[in-house]
Amino acid sequence: MKTIFSGIQPSGTITLGNYIGAMKQFVELQDEYNCYFCIVDEHAITVPQDRLQLRQNTRSLAALYLASGIDPEKATLFIQSEVPAHAQAGWMLQCVAYIGELERMTQFKDKSAGKEAVTAGLLTYPPLMAADILLYSADLVPVGEDQKQHIELTRDLAERFNKKYNDIFTIPEARIPKVGARIMSLQDPLKKMSKSDANTKGFISMLDTPKQIEKKIKSAVTDSEGIVKYDKANKPGISNLLSIYSILTNQSIQELELAYEGKGYGDFKSDVAEVVVKAIEPVQTRYQELMESSELDDILDRGAEKANLVAGKMVKKMENAMGLGRKRR
Repeated sequence: MKTIFSGIQPSGTITLGNYIGAMKQFVELQDEYNCYFCIVDEHAITVPQDRLQLRQNTRSLAALYLASGIDPEKATLFIQSEVPAHAQAGWMLQCVAYIGELERMTQFKDKSAGKEAVTAGLLTYPPLMAADILLYSADLVPVGEDQKQHIELTRDLAERFNKKYNDIFTIPEARIPKVGARIMSLQDPLKKMSKSDANTKGFISMLDTPKQIEKKIKSAVTDSEGIVKYDKANKPGISNLLSIYSILTNQSIQELELAYEGKGYGDFKSDVAEVVVKAIEPVQTRYQELMESSELDDILDRGAEKANLVAGKMVKKMENAMGLGRKRR
């Protein structure tokens, strides 16, 4: 059985875009693959964080993973900082990475642009991301289009390590969903939906109330044509809403276009809001149950135990390959 690794930062409540582009896919993947789902809190501290908020976000994200349908009997869910091998392997891969290739990373350029000073961690976190993946011999990494560059660097570092030291790493491949991999902002459909968007109308949080969801979708930017038709180039707003509707109902875009032929955007947006609320409500109910019980911590403890066992073995292989530690007699 092939292995999948995926990590999400606990930098705030995940959005509908995260749910569609990642978590909904994970629920399907856990039946076919050996899955490791990691809350990458060490990545989060590359930028300033409030410690209490970070811990709350970490626990909340874990609960949302499970509430979305991740089964701890099928998949391993754990917190990155509870598995020391990630930081250890990340350092070793930093010593294989080159400054030039790290400075060329698009996300580093975006996050450092216009700032007087940035942390060294912001520059060097791609090797830590590579470590996350390589520790578990992942064959596939589900990512959005914006993360392809990181997977390419992970492949480069793995191949470089294998060639220079010892052939121990599996070379992973990106797994990009054909549909729904990139849900766009409701206010600016030319950019990805993001929980860090300063305009809160641009994203739907998985913990938004039905009224908030309805209000945000009804105020979503569209166009003046008044025709419900998928045309990403000329109608990005409507195309984005059609993608959301299609994925959450398993109806094709063509079926939806026919259903709304001759109807205006008002009816269409009302129905999209209803579909989103229906999809999110059971997730929110299960989320509240988990946050109020000890079940969540028990699951994370078991996940960390399993992840430590697997990742620890790979770190030993890395250390042996690089000549670290003592050779015992």
